[in-house]
Amino acid sequence: QVQLVESGGGLVQAGGSQRLSCACAASGRTFSTYAVGWFRQVLGKEREFVSAISWRDINTYYADYVKGRFTISRDNAKNTVYLQMNSLEPEDTAVYYCAARPSGLGSSSPNDYTYWGQGTQVTVSS
Repeated sequence: QVQLVESGGGLVQAGGSQRLSCACAASGRTFSTYAVGWFRQVLGKEREFVSAISWRDINTYYADYVKGRFTISRDNAKNTVYLQMNSLEPEDTAVYYCAARPSGLGSSSPNDYTYWGQGTQVTVSS
């Protein structure tokens, strides 16, 4: 069983930065063996992929619309995955969710993830 809690959301001006954290509590299996992804969703739209990281921080994946602006990382000693977001745009406004899957590889499909956090709101003002 895995519990995920996102934090770090809030209001930021366009061009600014924000760092999201995803704290994980895992039982029966160490957090380092899970791949973790970040997704976002705007009300009325489908949840979309943002970024993912494999276990052991070997591979990272980004959606084209955040590549070069967002950076995903993990600290397995702290059971936490981070999403550093720079050069934020109003179009980045959404609820951001982190998700975990037992496979060591990241995935851009939300259907591949077993565990989800409750989400944290990010609002970018113009």
